[in-house]
Amino acid sequence: MALTLSSAAQDLLFREARTANTFTDEPVGDEQVRAIYDLVKYAPTAMNQQPLRVVLVCSPEARERLLGLMAPGNRAKTAAAPLVAVLAADLDFHEELPKVFPHSAGAREMFAENEALRAHSARFNATLQVGYFILGVRAAGLAAGPMAGYDADGIDKEFLDDAHTVLAVVNIGRPGEDAWFDRLPRLTYEEVVTTV
Repeated sequence: MALTLSSAAQDLLFREARTANTFTDEPVGDEQVRAIYDLVKYAPTAMNQQPLRVVLVCSPEARERLLGLMAPGNRAKTAAAPLVAVLAADLDFHEELPKVFPHSAGAREMFAENEALRAHSARFNATLQVGYFILGVRAAGLAAGPMAGYDADGIDKEFLDDAHTVLAVVNIGRPGEDAWFDRLPRLTYEEVVTTV
């Protein structure tokens, strides 16, 4: 076999997994969210930056504030999801580099002195972590419904501070009735991969 991951795990994470559009009302527990994070935190980022920040929208009041910032087509599923996470990039991730990348004494200063580089790196690496987070949700036996249809400035102002910017909103839970759209076509290896 070309892959060492079991076929069942491949199905769970990739082949059978879909973006969920409906959810049951079964709650998602704190232990599950912690287990998801404690798994995906090991996935790679450049210079071990780890700029992803997660805001769990748990209270009814916070959910209502979020719903007003979601695109109309995303409101009903966000209202019904057992848990909603706002995934954001920490634009001040460099402050943690002495802790997470200690062998490079000048790493923090390199990013502190270059705001454009820091912002690009934060968004790029946190976006990688968004993908890891979705796979972690699937690894927990849950379904993820990642969305980009929202008022980003509104979410930044309502839920984040000046050092953080939203990248995705993810509904999390057990898939409900008619949760899946039909699987859309995927590009083939030959359409994507070239050799030079």
